[in-house]
Amino acid sequence: MLIQSLLSSLLLLMLCLSSSTANVVATYHRSITKTVTTTNINVWPKPRNLTWGPPHQSTLLHPSFTITTTVNHHTNNHLSAAINRYINLIKTEHHRPLVPIVTNLTKNLPPLSTLTITITNPSAPLHHGVDESYTLSIPWNASTATLSAPTTWGAMRGLETFSQLAWGTPTRVPVGVHVWDAPLFAHRGVMLDTARNYYPVRDIMRTIEALSMNKVNVFHWHITDSQSFPLVVPSEPGLADKGAYDSDMVYSPDDVRNIVEFGLDHGVRVLPEIDSPGHTGSWALAYPEIVTCANMFWFSPGSQILAAEPGTGHLNPLNPKTYQVMKNVIHDVTTLFPEPFYHAGADEVVPGCWKTDPTIQNYLSNGGTLNQILETFVNNTLPFIMSLNRTVIYWEDVLLSDSVHVSSTILPKENVILQTWNNGHKNTKRIVSSGYRAIVSSADFYYLDCGHGDFVGNNSAYDNQTGSDANNGGSWCGPFKTWQTIYNYDITYGLLEEEAKLVLGGEVALWSEQADGTVVDSRIWPRASAMAETLWSGNRDENGMKRYAEATDRLNEWRSRMVSRGIGAEPIQPLWCVRNPGMCNTLQPL
Repeated sequence: MLIQSLLSSLLLLMLCLSSSTANVVATYHRSITKTVTTTNINVWPKPRNLTWGPPHQSTLLHPSFTITTTVNHHTNNHLSAAINRYINLIKTEHHRPLVPIVTNLTKNLPPLSTLTITITNPSAPLHHGVDESYTLSIPWNASTATLSAPTTWGAMRGLETFSQLAWGTPTRVPVGVHVWDAPLFAHRGVMLDTARNYYPVRDIMRTIEALSMNKVNVFHWHITDSQSFPLVVPSEPGLADKGAYDSDMVYSPDDVRNIVEFGLDHGVRVLPEIDSPGHTGSWALAYPEIVTCANMFWFSPGSQILAAEPGTGHLNPLNPKTYQVMKNVIHDVTTLFPEPFYHAGADEVVPGCWKTDPTIQNYLSNGGTLNQILETFVNNTLPFIMSLNRTVIYWEDVLLSDSVHVSSTILPKENVILQTWNNGHKNTKRIVSSGYRAIVSSADFYYLDCGHGDFVGNNSAYDNQTGSDANNGGSWCGPFKTWQTIYNYDITYGLLEEEAKLVLGGEVALWSEQADGTVVDSRIWPRASAMAETLWSGNRDENGMKRYAEATDRLNEWRSRMVSRGIGAEPIQPLWCVRNPGMCNTLQPL
């Protein structure tokens, strides 16, 4: 009996343990297979004001959904192109959010059949400072949503927001939604260098598409440099004939017109930069007589540096022919590009390059200065650019460089904007405190090429067996600028209220020593998306706190949607982090 009793007790204990283990295992499996959901709808960049419900309800998109407007399509080709593009996108995208949206799909609600657009000033041109605000409403019980905007360009921003509100198969949209939205900064740009490596037109157009998706409104096109001159200038065809890498690595006038028109169709200004007097070595292939130190070795220990990087050559401001060529180039570029801003470069003038020229040597030996030589160049080009009704942008060097700069007296503040790239907040402060308008592109935060090492060969710095990285892997502006670094950058930090008003906005920049069309998407996106949101609606919540934590989940979703739209944006986290909210944070979730 004792043995039987013991056996019975042991059997009961095993059953209890088995049941307990089964419950634990079942609970574990439920925890790892549970579906993560959200009641948030994701729009990037985050609108200034968006409300949805409660309750969180949605309705289906009608199969015959259309977008209508009272604006005459025949007089506004850009709006017509945008409407056609978004009708197709909204009806065919069928976006699948990484985290499913919880919403009541109410069969009693009519399907959404129409989005009606109202624009008060449809003829307003796409210039700096144009009103890009919009109001979007998707009511509860109506089959029509409304989008109102002062301008075509605000309507395009609203169309992008509406497209991001649609998801699923069949397509559904939230109802009871109201959006009021407008950018904090008027200038939100991406700079792309197409001279160090060539980018086919299709890559430029895809980049412009992505800019529009992110409500970025400026494509700053750094077209020429010392390494190549790919732009076909009708009055100076020899510059591209001899200065381009190859005959099929050029941008013809038709290419430029198509890119500019494509930009307007997407609400993106195409802003040309013809850098000078530095960074002009490629001009020497057509006009060797107007370029100093062309095709010389850029750097030799113990001697003067001739260029900031391999690829030497500066235009000679003391040669009158320089201005004949320059004025032809400027005239044709302003004809090809209707954009009212013209970027004239003027960065990284290297004294050693000019000093190789006998005429300049003689000028300096007779008491002249390098600053006076640069002033001669500016005085012979700036008035001409202004006479063509252009506002001139220069890199900050023209005023702030320690080696060669000009006096502010020859840079009229009403006609000149300075783009800052050195010394972070300090140089922004120097520019605006001097009364100039500023575009911020700090290399410490906004340079997308940083952190990939250097491109010069035969570099002993890489022969390092200690594992130390004192030189940031050879990158002068390393380390890599993460999306968090970009997102948390406050471009008006440390400025007085009146000084901050002079900051027009900012641009992230991709210099292309180690980039071309094969990597352009992943180098720019989604890091440029981080800039896009901070310049559109800021990087703080309604309580003034930085919102980078919740932005992580939203950027994961937005990056996924960009990829589905054909933009090769790089991932910012493993998908596991998206499926396990909070588990990849630095602090354990509550």
